[in-house]
Amino acid sequence: MSIIFGAMVPHPPLIIPEVGRGQEAGIADTVAAYKEVGRKVAELAPDTIVISTPHSVMYYDYFHISPGAFAKGDFARFGVSPSDWSMTVEYDEEFVKTLCDYADELSFPAGVAGERDASLDHATLIPLHFVREALPEGATLPKVVRIGLSGMPLSYHYMLGMLIRNAAEELGRNVVYIASGDLSHKLKDDGPYGFDAAGPQYDERIMEVMGSASFGDLFSFDGDFCDRAAECGHRSFVMMAGAFDRTAVEVQKYSHEGPFGVGYGICTYAPTGPDETRNFLEREEQAKAQKMAELRGKEDAYITLARLTLESYFEKGITPSAETLHEQGLLPELPPALLETRAGCFVSLHKDGALRGCIGTTGPTQDTLADEIIRNAVNAATEDPRFPRVEAHELPDLVYSVDVLSAPEDIDGPDDLDVRKYGVIVSTDGFIPKRGLLLPDLAGVDTVAEQIAIARRKANIRDDEKVKLQRFTVERHEVRV
Repeated sequence: MSIIFGAMVPHPPLIIPEVGRGQEAGIADTVAAYKEVGRKVAELAPDTIVISTPHSVMYYDYFHISPGAFAKGDFARFGVSPSDWSMTVEYDEEFVKTLCDYADELSFPAGVAGERDASLDHATLIPLHFVREALPEGATLPKVVRIGLSGMPLSYHYMLGMLIRNAAEELGRNVVYIASGDLSHKLKDDGPYGFDAAGPQYDERIMEVMGSASFGDLFSFDGDFCDRAAECGHRSFVMMAGAFDRTAVEVQKYSHEGPFGVGYGICTYAPTGPDETRNFLEREEQAKAQKMAELRGKEDAYITLARLTLESYFEKGITPSAETLHEQGLLPELPPALLETRAGCFVSLHKDGALRGCIGTTGPTQDTLADEIIRNAVNAATEDPRFPRVEAHELPDLVYSVDVLSAPEDIDGPDDLDVRKYGVIVSTDGFIPKRGLLLPDLAGVDTVAEQIAIARRKANIRDDEKVKLQRFTVERHEVRV
């Protein structure tokens, strides 16, 4: 007994008639597919339904598993009185304990700590609504396990899926896994987040991957691409894939719609037996190790200096000097440009295609450019307020880039900018001066207006505040992944 069925489903609130009030007719294919999925789950009569949801408690470095014996939810935030629609579910406490025990044994970052809102979220309620609707009269919903997503890499989501499968096997549970998640939120100009070309591209790719159960390809989606598409379900789908690790599945692709600017896709998966060739995480880790070795071999002196700085810093707890790294035989002799010039620079860290840290200086603050890179590399890993500090175990997965800045020059206005060629600095001269900077040629920043707006936001400069504009060029050192 283990995972007996899986489903990838969306969670548009308007699909509930009390919320949609007729709008649900606009996604008739999704409604029909959802009803069929509900019937299948009801017929299987599982002991437990495990739901991964993007709208439960979410932490950057931890997976929250909902604790307690019962939970209740409704659609009051969508204008429906709880007296007209509500749901109470019983949690499978034994399953949760077993899953947490597995996580503790492996020091895996998952558990029941950090509960902030015990109410069931709509991404949980909607799938359960269709199951409840299909149950025989008098029957009750199976017990539920609700798990939130995290900011951890996709590999961790897959691993948690594997732990869910292990817990089901240990307890002898028949478990249905429901991966709740919408697709892109950027399919139309009049959608909730507007349009981005990445939106329909994401939907097409994800439906091809999930519609063929090619779960290994889930790892190939770049983090920046997913952010541009504004998807919400990708990590939920990866977690379900982990629950089917080394398992052959029969897939059925039901529907894909996006009339309101958000993609809704439904597919189901029925296991048909073991298949050792579907060890997708193991294969991904092997491929990643090989790719990282190739990247290291293509690094120039600037990138190598940044990387060796962090590796030494985390090993010894102190910031090294270029001279020390060279004397230890770790760093080749540096070119004169690093040792004889001064300049501002930015050091960026990426992990699994997503930004992990970036700190820089707009002008020189150290004796040499090499010292500037060393200082900013450590700060990018430890001082970027947008992210937790980098941990030592992450170092093998980091991809580095170094941008060396020219001296800023004053400009008359936006017409003197080119989003691909120039970075921008916006600043105010008030009682408390504010200054925001954005590098050139960044993924997802396609216009000068966007570039200036982002730089303003970084400095908390209002749209109506008068600013001084400066531009600069960069000498970018990176290795393409």
